[in-house]
Order: sequence, then structure tokens, then C-alpha cells
Amino acid sequence: MKALTKRLVEKPWGKDVLPSPFVAPEGMRIGEVWFEPPVEMPDILVKYIFTSEKLSVQVHPSDAQARELGEADRGKEECWLVIDAEPGAKLGVGFRKSLDSVTMRAAALDGSIEDMLAWHPVQAGDFFYIPAGTVHAIGAGVSLIEVQQNSDITYRLYDYGRPRELHLDKGLQVAKGQPHDPALRRNGCLGTTQRLAQGEYFVADAVAGIPSAALRAEYQGPCLVIPLRKNIGLGDIVLEPGDCGLAAGANAVNFDPAGNCLLVRPL
Repeated sequence: MKALTKRLVEKPWGKDVLPSPFVAPEGMRIGEVWFEPPVEMPDILVKYIFTSEKLSVQVHPSDAQARELGEADRGKEECWLVIDAEPGAKLGVGFRKSLDSVTMRAAALDGSIEDMLAWHPVQAGDFFYIPAGTVHAIGAGVSLIEVQQNSDITYRLYDYGRPRELHLDKGLQVAKGQPHDPALRRNGCLGTTQRLAQGEYFVADAVAGIPSAALRAEYQGPCLVIPLRKNIGLGDIVLEPGDCGLAAGANAVNFDPAGNCLLVRPL
């Protein structure tokens, strides 16, 4: 039972004014807040992302694809829960219609791939699961929680002319040129109890108040607890919104009846 170490990461596309409860240190543009994965759950990474500019159009491989491409790291599946969004904020997830790799390469080279993405207007409470191979981009003005496989592999397909390396050959080998499955996204998830992510590597649940006995029974081993509203107790440890903690199981967590949180466990 412990609070995970928190690390603020500066990014050129980050923000100097963050949504509550976060505060950017004077003169810093914070793009991400990382929580050090505990040894009990080394394969899952939780972080907050804050954007003032559009992030690159990118894709991640699966574990099998990462091995085939000679990567030292595992692949990456991830999910996003939007906690704040400025007017007009959008997430690009999947394509508006199916396209082949030849078309995708040409679009990545001339920049039209940005317009081929399906851009979803977002607000707080929107959720997206991003399977490996899904081409995606986070737009400007978005603050979200990302739960992901603990992997650094990102293949950039387009970066708006910024002077960063692209990874077209590898990226096009793993990218799915198809629309995102609507079953993998939903709205209005804050303040509710529902299963958000049921992937191959982890499960994530939104919890409002005190979870049911059935849900607590599913979280009998090590799990991550992310308070969203009100504090949560882990024994003598108090987690506040903006924190992330490791619990021995849901029965070891002191939930607030008026609170909201995320629970995450490995598979």
C-alpha cells in the first residue's frame, strides 16, 4: 500500500495553467504527469496528459508486432479518460473510412492524413480505448488520464512539419487503416460506476462511491487507485485527486461514499 511517485514532465506542447488540482510550477509548461509503476505492477503506466497544441499522428505496435520489428520494448495498448476539455477540443481516433497502406503513406507524406482521421469533439467524461494499431492523435486543449502498457514505442506518421523523426516504414506495417470501433468509446463516464477498459493487458473501472461486493471481488490482488473526486484512504495513506496509489486489493481501500475514482488491475 503506497502512493506512487509523481513526476512532472515539461513539453513544448504542454500547459502553464493546468486543471485543478494540478498546478504548473512558475515558468514551466507541463505536458505530462507520470506515476512510477510499482514493482507489483510493472507493466502498467498511468499518466496525465495536458495539451496546448496538437500532438503527432501516431500508432503503436502490439507485443507480437514489436517483437517482429526487432524492438526491445513491448507493444502498447492504452486508454484515455478526458477530465477537462477546452471549447472545440478534439481527439483523432481511427479513420473516417477504410484506406490501404499505399494511400496512408501518401497521406502521411503530404499531411492529408490529419484530415482523414475521425476527429471526435470531447468533453470531460469521454472515454476511448486505443488498441495497438489504431492511428490516433490528441488535439489541443485536452486534459486526460492515460492508462497504458508500460512501453515507450511510438511510431510517428505525421508531425505537422515539426523537425522530429517520422517512422513511416514501421508505422505502416502496424497501422490499421480503418475506423475506430464505436464499442470502444463512450461518454459521461465521470461520476458513474462502469467497466471502462477490458483489454488484453489490463482492466479499468470507473467507481462512484463505494464499489459493490462483486466489483471488489474482482480486485483481490494488487491494483492501482486513482482518485478523481474526494480523497481515498489506503491504510494510513491518504490519496488526493491528482494522486495514484497501489492497493493490495479493493477491500483494503477506504472509499468515500461521495467520491469518484478509477481502479486498474493487470490481466
